[in-house]
Parts: sequence; structure tokens; C-alpha cells
Amino acid sequence: MYILRLEFTQEFRLCTTQSVICRTHSARGHRDTDVRLDLTEPLAQLELALPREEWAKILRIADPKVHGFLLEAIELCQPDEVFVVTDDSADIERVRQLAIERGEESPLAIEGHTVHFDGYYDQARDVENTRYLVPAGESLDPHLNQIDRESGISEVLSFLRGSMRGKDMIVRFFSLGPTNSPFSILTMQITDSYYVAHSLDLLYRPAYEQFTVSRHLGQWFRVLHSAGRVVNNIPVDVDKRRIYIDYAYDTVYSVNTTYAGNTVGLKKLAFRLAIRKADREGWLAEHMFIMGVKGPNGRKTYLTGAFPSGCGKTSTAMVAGESIVGDDLAYLKRFGNRIRTANVEQGIFGIIRGVNEEDDPVIFRCLTTPGEVIFSNVLVHNGTPYWLGDGREHPDSGINFAGNWHKGMIGPDGKEVPAAHRNARYTIRLSYLENLDPHADDPEGVELGGIVYGGRDPDTSVPVWESFDWQHGVITIGAALESESTAATLGQEGVRKFQPFSNIDFISIPLGKYIQNHLEFVRDVIHVPKIFGVNYFLRGRDGEYLNTKQDKRVWLKWMERRVHNEIPCCETPIGFIPRYEDLRLLFSDVLNREYSEDEYVEQFTIRVPQLLAKIDRIEEIYRSRESIPTVLFDTLAEQRRRLEKASDEHGDYVSPFVFPER
Repeated sequence: MYILRLEFTQEFRLCTTQSVICRTHSARGHRDTDVRLDLTEPLAQLELALPREEWAKILRIADPKVHGFLLEAIELCQPDEVFVVTDDSADIERVRQLAIERGEESPLAIEGHTVHFDGYYDQARDVENTRYLVPAGESLDPHLNQIDRESGISEVLSFLRGSMRGKDMIVRFFSLGPTNSPFSILTMQITDSYYVAHSLDLLYRPAYEQFTVSRHLGQWFRVLHSAGRVVNNIPVDVDKRRIYIDYAYDTVYSVNTTYAGNTVGLKKLAFRLAIRKADREGWLAEHMFIMGVKGPNGRKTYLTGAFPSGCGKTSTAMVAGESIVGDDLAYLKRFGNRIRTANVEQGIFGIIRGVNEEDDPVIFRCLTTPGEVIFSNVLVHNGTPYWLGDGREHPDSGINFAGNWHKGMIGPDGKEVPAAHRNARYTIRLSYLENLDPHADDPEGVELGGIVYGGRDPDTSVPVWESFDWQHGVITIGAALESESTAATLGQEGVRKFQPFSNIDFISIPLGKYIQNHLEFVRDVIHVPKIFGVNYFLRGRDGEYLNTKQDKRVWLKWMERRVHNEIPCCETPIGFIPRYEDLRLLFSDVLNREYSEDEYVEQFTIRVPQLLAKIDRIEEIYRSRESIPTVLFDTLAEQRRRLEKASDEHGDYVSPFVFPER
């Protein structure tokens, strides 16, 4: 039982003895050793505070900053027990078992499957209460959600103070990126949620052993999370939910929430810290999947792709017949004259809505066969999970995020409660997937052939196109990305939002600097990745989607061939689009169906009024920002002139057949 309290620590600090001899006990069976500890150091205080087994684990880590962070967290949060989790499989399995024993997860009918429920008002990333802590005298982009560090620290620490009384503190060590790699960033998370700790095990590579190799680990990230005051494992004080990023100290604080997007700090929270690190060091941290697309004669080409949440990102990375490296976060670095990329994670925290046997067969098999899977905020009936769009008939009652649910039930907000939440999720290890790429954990990543940007766009962009060059792609596709909002974040759905690089919620440096970093990234690179745009959500006059979910398989094959310049294209004012004859063959080969000229014309018509209106919107936004590179406005102006010229010659809606091949 952990017994240290602040008053005990104060008494301890009054001792006149400055050092003691402590006997350490090796967990690996080596002989016991005597170590002299300076009582003014955190490690000495931890030795007196922790059970012998847990202290022995910490003793193997020599960096005093690790000791200090842990001691400060203990004194602040005041847990009853401290559990230091190593890379040992017994420790990791204990986390999973305690998540079940403590009621944070419940077993389901299929072996290894569990379900977790977040509170009714804790179902998505809380963008409003996710803020940067800005030290006195510094400034961030004024569009970033921020608070001065002194008042922000005071507030969040007041919410964390005593937050773990009656609970366990779980101490975790992971690597962002493959371990022992040029991509690695070591990260430590402290939490009082076994569900969060279990999620971390599925999503990230264990790195306790990496923490033990050096007294000075360099730059590493740290996260402190508490669910706060809970009733039946549901946070009570959601009005005091705070997710604060103390970027000056590479630290994230999260309190009064359990939703993984707010609490699994290694995901989008540490991602913000990685963007700042990448800015300083000359690489890119991106909100991107990584996948291998198969080409002719056994060739494989690696693509990354950035899509806002709920826009087909994971389903693209998981598309049938190709291989997945990662579905959400990627680091991009220069290796000589080439660009290589690595997956930050080793698992998937994916939106489950719409996942069904027909459209997502690989994921669906994982979710319906034995293996370690955490479902969250789905409907459970007789041990079986159900979710929106799963292709099955749903029962009229069960248990979901609102408790005991029945069809037509009205929630505390006065709205009808759906069977499962629109932002319900699943968490799995990538290693469970039959199409995991063999280089998914390669310490040097994989060579990047192309970058894909996509969002929800009902009326403007064609289904797939290629930029003229890197600069044109960065500015007119990446920096100009828009998307209709979804249930993945709190707020109104279906609103067209500015989503540059699918990263606007996470960019932690001035946007102009972020764009400039992209423009300069390929300097001296001979094999520059191509940049593509995709739009899976184009609608016809009747309001129906013009493409099926499977059509993305064709777009990927076209992009793979374009990376290697194997097929010609049509040059339009917005970039290069596929020729009809190439798509007709690809639809036949990939999907075994006919693709008509009428479909091609409706899908690939250049919609000049809508495209010009988009340029107006994008220019207006960037003119309101500071220090935007002049080349952005020049490039958009050139695109405007090309569109206006096409309209003068062919009208507002230009058939793809009028554009020249090249």
C-alpha cells in the first residue's frame, strides 16, 4: 500500500541526514547491491514512498527527470497505490485484468473482446478545453486555443490535486515511432485509468527498457492524466474537463475525462509536441496513414494520407488487397536524397461507425473473431457489440453509453439516444491485421512515393487528381483542404470547415511557418513524393454519392502508377486527372465492373464556380493570418487564372474530355 502524503514528505525533508545506504533487489535475479542515495534527490524519496518491487523498477531508470516527474505526480495526485509497468508481459497482462476487475471494461462474448463506456457528455475530443500553456513573454499563433501558463497550470493542478485518492497510479513507458530508431521519441504517461493504460498497450510500442539505457534521455514527452472524481468509473466533473499542453516542458495534463482522444496522451496530445520538435529539427510530424499499394510486377509503393476524422482515413489504409503500415500518425524524415516515413503507433483507435463485412472485410473480421479488442460506446446486447452501419439487424434494447438503453429512449439532453454513439470506437493492435505490411516496424521506416489529402466535399472537387508539382500540391491541396465536420469532435456536424493538411486542430506552431516547413522539406531531395487529392464524398444532383466505398481502390491504383509515371493523364486547371480509358481498365481489373463515360463526365467535370468560391474562402482565411508565405497567394492566383480561362472557353462546368493529354 502506498502511504506517502505531502505531510510525510515535508517531515522527511526536515531530516538532517543527507544520505542513506539502500539495499536494492534486482528483478532479473542478479545479486542485491547497496546504493548510496542523496535524500535531497527524488529517487531517494521514491525509495521511501514506493513498494520495494515498484521502486526497483524505477531505480533501473537513471534519468533524474523521470524520478522528479513521478514524485511530483505522486505528491500532487495522492494515489493509494503506484504500479510501475515494465515491458514484461506479466505487467502488461495485469493492466488488462485490472481494467476488467475495476469495472472500467467488461468482457464480451468473444474471447479477448471488452467494452468500455465513457460518460454521456464525454464522447469526443474536447477541442474547446484543449489549450496550450503559453509562458510569459512568449506568443503563439493567435488562432490557437491557449491560456497563459501561470493561470493554466494553477487551474489544472488544482483539478489534479488529490484526484487519485482511493485509486491506483499507473506509470507507463512507450516509444512514439519504432523503438531504437531515428524516428523514436520516448514518452512517459501516468494515469489512474486502467482502460487508458490498456489502450496504450494496444496502441504504442513498449519502451521501458529504452528508458533504462542512459542517465540523460534527451528530449522526451510526459503525460499526467486523471479521470478525477468518478461514479461507476464515469467522471463526474466534466464541466472541469481540461486538456492542457505545457509545450515549454513537453508535458500534457488531462483531467476529468476518460474518452481516449482526451486521455491517451501519446496520440493527438503528444502529437502537438512532436510538431514543435519537428519544426526545430527540420522534419514533419503529420496526421497521416501509411500504406503500401501494389503495382505491376510485384512492385509496392508507399503512400501517406491525411484525412480529417470520419472521412475514410482508416478504411483507405485498410483497403482490400493492399498493406497497412499505420492508420493515423506519421513522421516524415529525409534520408539522403529520399523521404522516408514511419508509423508513430502500433495500433488503431478507429471510428467503428460504418465498418461492415462488405466495405471493410479485414477490420470486420478482426472485430468479430477472438483477439484483444476494446470497443467503446457501442451497443451491447447479450455480450455482442453492435454499432451504426455494421450491416446487421440491431436489438431494441441493451447497454450503451447512456446506460440501460431501449429504442426511443430520451437522454438527459432531451434528445433521442441512438443505439450506439456516432463516434463509437474500436482499439486493436495492427499485428492482428492480416494485411499488416512486413516493414511496419522497420526502424528506418519506408520510402515515401506519394501523399494523399482528402476530406468531405459534396460539390467541388473531383474524386482524384494530382498536383502539378510539390509546391502546387502543398498549397492548393494540402493547405487548401476543407471538410464537412463529423461526430469525432464536439460541436455541430455537416459544417464545411477549414482543415489545412487535416491538421488544424493539432498544429502547434504558426500556420505560416508550418506551410513554409512543408515547402522547404524537399529541398535537395531528388525523389520528391507526388501529391494527390481525393474526394470520396462528391454528390450528384439527386444528393446521392457518385462513388461507392470501393471506388477508392481504383483511385489508389491510379495514383500508384502515376508515382512511377507509367500512364498519361489529362491536364486541367487544378492539376492532372485520370484519362477515361485508364479508369475504365482499372475499374474492370480492380472491381470487375464497367465504368461508363457518363460516370466519368459527371465525376470529373471541373466545377469552375465552386472551385473559384473555394479559392475565395481560402484566400480570405489566409489573409487574416500573419506571416503566410507570399507564394501561397501567388499559387492560388495562378489557379484562379487557369479556372477563369477554362470558363471563358468552355463554360462554368467543363467536361474532362476537353482537356489535353500529357
